[in-house]
Amino acid sequence: MSKRALQKYLADLKKKELEEQILDLYQRFPLVKEYYDFVFNPKEDKLIQQAKTKISNEYFPLKRKRPKARRSVAQKFIKHFNKLGVEPHLVADLMLYNLEIAQSFSISRNVPDAFYKSMANSFTEAVHFISINGLILDFKDRIVKIYTITQEQNWLFEEEFSRALDIID
Repeated sequence: MSKRALQKYLADLKKKELEEQILDLYQRFPLVKEYYDFVFNPKEDKLIQQAKTKISNEYFPLKRKRPKARRSVAQKFIKHFNKLGVEPHLVADLMLYNLEIAQSFSISRNVPDAFYKSMANSFTEAVHFISINGLILDFKDRIVKIYTITQEQNWLFEEEFSRALDIID
């Protein structure tokens, strides 16, 4: 169904029928429920804190012995928060948190090359997102610190980290 056809269909509905359909969607689909819960009661800080806890658990698990260290967990949260319309400042904070926790993890572990490539992509995305949203002044210190640690720990793909940092300048 096209957007135009949907608009025509919705325009033909009576207010009561429209309310019933929205309530039905709310009850049937968890994503719709989550969207409306967020719109009417946006506890952004709580959502970000829950995401940080889950990301941290990826690298430093509390219930299992081995860390999974999956970048995809953080990426799913970031994508989801962007869809919901969470404040860009909070999303940027989460992006940088993911990199900081990964750096803490890499100090004590022997990680594969793919880990460094993945973190270079995350760094590039974070710097780009922060730049687009005009948040450079707020996050410049953290970005430079992350970059400096990658240099001190001799991370692979140093050129990609440098290229991403050029966006700031």
